[in-house]
Amino acid sequence: MTQPHPDNNPDTPEGNQPPAPQQPDYSAQPPQYAQPQVPQQPQPQYGAQPPQPQYYAQPQVPQQPQYGAQPPQPNMAYGYPQPKSKIAAGLLGIFLGGLGIHRFYLGYTTIGVIQLVLTVVLGIFTFGLVGLWGLVEGIMILAGAEYFRRDAKGVPLRD
Repeated sequence: MTQPHPDNNPDTPEGNQPPAPQQPDYSAQPPQYAQPQVPQQPQPQYGAQPPQPQYYAQPQVPQQPQYGAQPPQPNMAYGYPQPKSKIAAGLLGIFLGGLGIHRFYLGYTTIGVIQLVLTVVLGIFTFGLVGLWGLVEGIMILAGAEYFRRDAKGVPLRD
């Protein structure tokens, strides 16, 4: 039989006992790792020009035509003049022709203002005979006279 050894030193195994595991030594210094070497760039001196970045050449892109250079597309909703009604212009000439309303409708504002002023100023002295001018023009519009086939912008009147 084996007697236990009075010395409790785990370093000396006795009999069939496995050796006791040893504790790692934490008092030792960890390994030192080397810092990566960064190449030192020379420091710019006071008043020196900083280095300019180099740019790569961009491929040339063909210029697109500008919006104003494109031919206008026919679209009545976006600024193209709508044709005026021949019947509406003729009826305005017959009933309100002395005031030049039919001229305003067709876009002839200068002649419309002249008719309006003449009717208001001279209508008192001529008992409204100046209004016949508008009545005659209204009939001419409805009859299709050459002078009244287009409005001030050159757009033909529609029936």
